Amino acid sequence: MCLNNLSSNMATSAVLRIILGENDSSKISLPSGIPDSVEELISEIKRQCEVSGDFRLQYKDIDFDEFINLKSTSDIQNKATLKVIYLPSALSLTSPCLSSVEPSLGESASISSVDTDILSSSSSSSSSLRCEPWPDVFPVPEFVYDVELQLQRANTDFQNNGILFSPSPRMKSDILESLASQIIKYKAYPCNAEFDAVAEALVKKHPCLKEQGSVSGFYGWKISLKYKMANYRTKLRNIGCSELNVNSFKRKQGDPRTSPNQVKKARRAEVNYCPDYPTGQSQESLEEERLALLSEVRKSNNQQVVKEKMEKTFAYRRHEVIEEKPFIAEFKRRWPALFSEHEVEAEFTRITTVPLRSKFMQQLDHHSTQLMTIFKRKGGAAGQKIRNIMADLDKNEAVETRRACVLKALMVYLNEDPENLLREYMDVEDNQEAMDQTVLGIFAIKMEGAESTDGLADVGIIIEGVEVLHDLDNIANAVAVLFGLMYSLDLSYPTYLKCTFEVLQKLVMELDGNKLSTKAQVLKNKLFEGTF
Repeated sequence: MCLNNLSSNMATSAVLRIILGENDSSKISLPSGIPDSVEELISEIKRQCEVSGDFRLQYKDIDFDEFINLKSTSDIQNKATLKVIYLPSALSLTSPCLSSVEPSLGESASISSVDTDILSSSSSSSSSLRCEPWPDVFPVPEFVYDVELQLQRANTDFQNNGILFSPSPRMKSDILESLASQIIKYKAYPCNAEFDAVAEALVKKHPCLKEQGSVSGFYGWKISLKYKMANYRTKLRNIGCSELNVNSFKRKQGDPRTSPNQVKKARRAEVNYCPDYPTGQSQESLEEERLALLSEVRKSNNQQVVKEKMEKTFAYRRHEVIEEKPFIAEFKRRWPALFSEHEVEAEFTRITTVPLRSKFMQQLDHHSTQLMTIFKRKGGAAGQKIRNIMADLDKNEAVETRRACVLKALMVYLNEDPENLLREYMDVEDNQEAMDQTVLGIFAIKMEGAESTDGLADVGIIIEGVEVLHDLDNIANAVAVLFGLMYSLDLSYPTYLKCTFEVLQKLVMELDGNKLSTKAQVLKNKLFEGTF
């Protein structure tokens, strides 16, 4: 019996050779075998090889005898050789809020030089910012030495004899504290599903901790983790963490616009919702930077200086947006540099770690064919309205026209009126009053007598009756920039366009796409019909 268990255990274990750099390699041992995902393997390499930062992996392919990008751990076996490829400096964590995931070959063609500029931003404020969204597989951290030692022995005992381990109260507290400190690296207020993911990752890495009386095997860990996370937030709030301090009861008592029970937190997959000020900076010093920025923005050919100062004042600007909730006119007066296409895109990337326009256009083009197929099946008055919208493609087959038609038809499909978002005018002066009364929307100016193949004279965005941007070239670009402004200004989605913005956020931009309304879920099911 013991020999069988021993041979089985040896069969599942693995060792890997890891090339860390020139003349630098290590061997790692995997007693439980090769992990199921690349993310788990990277986490194990970071732990055993004591490397930090973001990197991807390549493996030595037997057929070609060269290193190939590792997409799945099923491609490697025991005693395989892996190479660590550190992400280039433009994508390093010295830049705040930039995705550590490299674009695929298909995506790279759509990422503009503007995106590259954003990704290579300075490190002046990086110390206080998160740089990664919530991971697909939660990386369970390495615990303190005595806890790890006990868990290793308990895991071995579980594999050999099936005996579950019951940690002492102190040991359980140490485990939960380490998990809480790992969670806070991604977000301060995890949702229920994310607590599930953490608890599941814990018992997957340490199967001896499974709960026999729980259906899932980790329900008790999840509940304990929720309490520990609440206590951990209190601890961080007491030492002045801005993201948590903004929800302190004393602060809310002084703000008549905020309910004491209303928690200001990331609700739309924001990674950096309310960051701390950069190290060595204060409210006074950042206000001086803002005043300097006002003069710099008036100078010509000064984009680099403006970009650096916008980067430096990001946390200060987010505090103003979230805590003071200023009117748009006043905020534009204080931060005129934000109201440009490039800076809206940069701000969105700082908040979410996701590039704005390249991702928006790439995903919209990717889904367009299937969306048009779905639209054709729509019947009734909505179907007729969609057909009238898509008829514009017969007159002008330009990609800008196709994107605009798909966006308008999408709103109709979701039982929302495109005119609530997009208004087309022949003349600005005759429609100035209507534009001044617009709460949130996009205007498009057509030249009188223009042909269907001619472009629009102007496209712009209005918020609270203020024209915040113009010369946006086309409808799809304006929708993408408006979406970025919704994040930059922390604006709620208007109720009459709630479904449209949800689909843009969760299906197009793939932000928090696991929690969908019924309409969005039905559309997602139809989008992916026949793709598996």
